[in-house]
Amino acid sequence: MSVLLEFAMFPTDKKGDSASESVSKIIDMINKSGVTYKLTAMGTIIETETLEEALDLINKSYQVLEPFSNRVYSSIKLDIRKGKSDCLNKKIDSIESKIGKVNK
Repeated sequence: MSVLLEFAMFPTDKKGDSASESVSKIIDMINKSGVTYKLTAMGTIIETETLEEALDLINKSYQVLEPFSNRVYSSIKLDIRKGKSDCLNKKIDSIESKIGKVNK
């Protein structure tokens, strides 16, 4: 099974225009977890084998922010697909192969 989770999470009670310091702590935790992920300008996409794994990373992300945040914002999207794997890469490859066909 492939569970793609796209999410953004950051504290809303910090001064300044940037949340990068807080977000970098979450990305460090995800990186150390060994889960496949892709950082984007608007959020982070991770791929796990189970929904429980994906939701556990959401909880761990919150635990990273909780000690110094009184208010945390998060948006979450899930794509759960049985019988598939490596969707984080295969979905992009599929689109890019079709673009290549159009441009030829």
